[in-house]
Amino acid sequence: TPAMDKLLAYLNGLTPDEQKAFATRCGTTVGYLRKACSVGQALGDTLCVRLSCESGGAFAPEDLLPGVDWQYLREALANTAQAAGGAVAVQGA
Repeated sequence: TPAMDKLLAYLNGLTPDEQKAFATRCGTTVGYLRKACSVGQALGDTLCVRLSCESGGAFAPEDLLPGVDWQYLREALANTAQAAGGAVAVQGA
């Protein structure tokens, strides 16, 4: 998919050490990400958010997992944070 192509291109733009550090920060491995890209495997929602954040927004969670209502989740998270009296930065909002 084009989204997975973006992820793969992002990974390929990093040195092997940077790839490992990126994957570790996202809670996964380079091997898992490469396999997911090669077979078009769907990634979990939490991983998609981490990948987006750790890449500095090189791609949005929506790009990697389009079947999720991300706008609803952003609004729900913002409402929860507001009700708790705190502020939360929600990427893409």
